Amino acid sequence: MTINLKPGERLDDLQIKGYEVIQHPGRFCFGMDAVLLSAFAKVKAGECVLDLGTGTGVLPILLAAKTDGKHFTGLEIQEESADMARSSVAHTQMENRVDIVTGDIKEASAIFGAESMDVITTNPPYMIGGHGMANAESAKAIARHEVLCTLDDILRESARVLKPGGRFYMVHRPFRLAEILSKMVEMKLEPKRMRLVYPYVDKEPNMVLIEGIKGAKSRMSVDAPLIVYEKDGSRSGAYTEELLELYHMAQKNKE
Repeated sequence: MTINLKPGERLDDLQIKGYEVIQHPGRFCFGMDAVLLSAFAKVKAGECVLDLGTGTGVLPILLAAKTDGKHFTGLEIQEESADMARSSVAHTQMENRVDIVTGDIKEASAIFGAESMDVITTNPPYMIGGHGMANAESAKAIARHEVLCTLDDILRESARVLKPGGRFYMVHRPFRLAEILSKMVEMKLEPKRMRLVYPYVDKEPNMVLIEGIKGAKSRMSVDAPLIVYEKDGSRSGAYTEELLELYHMAQKNKE
């Protein structure tokens, strides 16, 4: 399918089924965190999924490509990003399974209704307030900093929108882990599974993947660490085999 790109836009390969998404480097492009979250999240056949702060729609498209979920919705407050996401959905011919809605995360329960979703995913802004922010109204600032929504907003609305027993998946930064876990418990999104992501085996983790279940009992498992880059030998600095598999690139590299 041919597509007319707007100035500054480009097509990026998702490394699965030949799907591509539209990106604009001047706004905010998806990164490894979104890809890892799509691999960490579990979506069962027939389930409905909501992605909060979907940006250019990469998570709903990836999950629709990987799983047998019934329907996927992305909620995005920035109209330009939402338009790119809709164009990407059309480009991948997924209009029957993926919707993009323009709206505010703080109003998610009013938009979609209480207890309406089986699964929620989110790759939210990591930074608190205006730390290191040059322009609070820029697309990149909104994606990276808690300008238009906070962690509290995301957890509150997720707890309202999820069905009882529904699953919540988030990628965030480890420096906020204590806050994340305590607030998830407060909102009745019981932390059930966690995985830390390390750039190298001997470095500190720089991402955390978390699963919570609405109304579940307290007991959390911790998955084996995910290492991104090889440390030693001839492949030093290259992606680890597990990371390549998550990116659906292992076979391509062997060809």
